Amino acid sequence: MQNISAGLVAGFIATVVLSVMMIVKGMMGVMPELDVAAMIGNMVGSSLAVGWIVHFMIGTIAWGVGFALLYGLIPGGNAVVKGIVFDVAAWLGMMIIVMPMAGAGLFGMNLGVIAPIMTLVLHIIFGTALGGVYQMRANLPLAH
Repeated sequence: MQNISAGLVAGFIATVVLSVMMIVKGMMGVMPELDVAAMIGNMVGSSLAVGWIVHFMIGTIAWGVGFALLYGLIPGGNAVVKGIVFDVAAWLGMMIIVMPMAGAGLFGMNLGVIAPIMTLVLHIIFGTALGGVYQMRANLPLAH
């Protein structure tokens, strides 16, 4: 089932949840060098503000719509499990493609061993929010 509007809303809300967690992480002084918005801003040759805009566009459009389009192909018994599976796959792509492009090395290891672990946890939380909101917005049953 392709429910693009549910995917957009789910992607946006999941990105808000992720962003709040990233800000709190930074305020607590936990891995301040792992600043995704700053990394994105640098990758596109622009400012932190542009990095945040691109971050929200990726989370809302790419991941939200992508999840809606691929929903039927993603393994899992319900939307939350599918959201986690989907976002763990996104994490893997980020670790082997985006992190090296950003200068952080394969799996972000230039930032330390905690970087891949922390980003995996954040992606699982994002996937949980993405799937949960999508399930509500698309009026899907809790399991099938």
